[in-house]
Amino acid sequence: DLSRLSSTHNLLCNSVLVFNRFEYSPVLHRPSLLKSTQSMLSLPCHTGALGVSVIGGLSRQKVTFAPHRLVTASAGGRGYTHQQSFSYPRSSTGASDFPSCIPVARASARLSQQLRLNPLNTSLRQYPARNACLRTFVSRSKAEMPAKAERKPVRGVPHEVGPTVRVQGLTLIDHTFEVPLDHSGALTETIKVFAREVRATSRAEDDSLPCLVYLQGGPGFESPRPDSNGGWLSAAVEKFRVILLDQRGTGRSTPVTTASVLSKGTPAQQASYLQHFRADSIVRDAELIRARLLPNGDKWSTLGQSYGGFCTLTYLSMAPEGLQRCLVTGGLAPVTDGCRADEVYSALLKRVQTQNRRYYERFPSDVEQVRRIINYIDSQGGSVPLPGGGTLTPEGIQWTGINLGGAGGMERLHYWFETAFTDGTGGLSHVFLRGFENMLSVDTNPIYALLHESIYANGPAATNWSANRVVAQQDDFNAVAAANSGRPVQLTGEMIFPWMFDTIPSLQPLKEAAHILAQKDDWGSLYNRFLLAHNTVPVAAASYYEDMYVELALSQQTADAVKGLRLWVTSEYLHSGVREDGVRIFKRLLDMANDEIPIR
Repeated sequence: DLSRLSSTHNLLCNSVLVFNRFEYSPVLHRPSLLKSTQSMLSLPCHTGALGVSVIGGLSRQKVTFAPHRLVTASAGGRGYTHQQSFSYPRSSTGASDFPSCIPVARASARLSQQLRLNPLNTSLRQYPARNACLRTFVSRSKAEMPAKAERKPVRGVPHEVGPTVRVQGLTLIDHTFEVPLDHSGALTETIKVFAREVRATSRAEDDSLPCLVYLQGGPGFESPRPDSNGGWLSAAVEKFRVILLDQRGTGRSTPVTTASVLSKGTPAQQASYLQHFRADSIVRDAELIRARLLPNGDKWSTLGQSYGGFCTLTYLSMAPEGLQRCLVTGGLAPVTDGCRADEVYSALLKRVQTQNRRYYERFPSDVEQVRRIINYIDSQGGSVPLPGGGTLTPEGIQWTGINLGGAGGMERLHYWFETAFTDGTGGLSHVFLRGFENMLSVDTNPIYALLHESIYANGPAATNWSANRVVAQQDDFNAVAAANSGRPVQLTGEMIFPWMFDTIPSLQPLKEAAHILAQKDDWGSLYNRFLLAHNTVPVAAASYYEDMYVELALSQQTADAVKGLRLWVTSEYLHSGVREDGVRIFKRLLDMANDEIPIR
């Protein structure tokens, strides 16, 4: 019973307390325990640092406290205990002899890794070790912790300010930060994270403007490189200093490339490295950067496009205390526990079929053109060499349907199909083959292929090549059979398939690591449904009725799960709405978040 701690708080100074058979969920779900814990911490004591974790065979939630009040509850990827800055009560004499911050993360992380724990879960799961226990770690000084537990203070994260340059109407300031690869502290390796601060040139010296961080879609893509003051950015810089964050592994943030991944060693070591590039790590990077750029503890706002919206939900689950408001465009992820990939792809395939029908209605001649292309590839043994060394297969032709989900995508696809047989040889033209290679963003951004399905893994569950399994169950998506029978060939959408690691040269060396990641069944949780249900951060989101990448029905479920989230559903745009009409969308969402557009 945690309430007993309030009368025995002195024991905290010298002991590690273990309570067996601690039932149900983390401390946050037990108001009585929370109250007693707060009461306990309001008493004068000489403890250096305190971390309370639910540890054992079920679940673990890290809770950090400051005197007299609960500051935050947060956790992260597997074996991680988020280290906040602590403040400490003075002794009864008024003296303060406590260290500035005593890390407890590594001791907790080591134990949790041994027990195969997954923090941030709000529901309990049964593991072989059936008992859970509450362990309270107390340390008087850093010297008492193992040497490996040393962690840099949040505000001490190395930070380099680069050159300031100007483009039309904008002043750009480069920032580079050094952050841990593994925020649990289990590894000593660090990586660079790059962010570009953007200010309107007319207000370039105005440091009083609040900050808004842009979370790019993906996963695995860098932030935009502005060349002028246009689009949503022109509206944002009127009110904010905008931080264009290159999420870890992208752009100038220690980019993940085929060569860099191979340098990590065996496929298992490569997969272990790559697991640190999900939304939970991105959010922890953002918090370190916020603490460095805003040393007074100011909050900032976020704008998350697509996958950036997924990251926003993780941010609200892990560190809502850092957020002033959140804007999301086409990016409300499913937040329930487990792997939702099968459900997501099953729903999205219906959207994909609708877009196929509309495409062929708009360009009816392409029905026969696509069939002809598929039949030709099939006649060549099922694949055709590409100029860059890879091969084009019927599945590759189908994958170009990813273009159907964005503005101008149908036109681009039609004009590309036109070039298929233009060189008079009877075979596929060089222009056509080279055009296919130009569509392969996974060639330069491999995170997109390696970790795409893992964005739907909210806790311990394997994706097992979900899209491939779901599509294989649909006879309509057999390209060769459709072409031979005279039916329209169904194109696919935003999905990753195993064949990519056989036919795309830059991905071929990563095939084994990709299979390990697909079979990984101990992913950490990305979302905390309890904190989302009790959210206090203003959130405004735009969801698109005909979105082929993020299913509307699932987005509406998420909107209902986040307290206070205001949802704008529109059929005016596809998934690329923020690029089509960014100023209007940004201003509307900002007004919704600020309650300048009343709820009605």
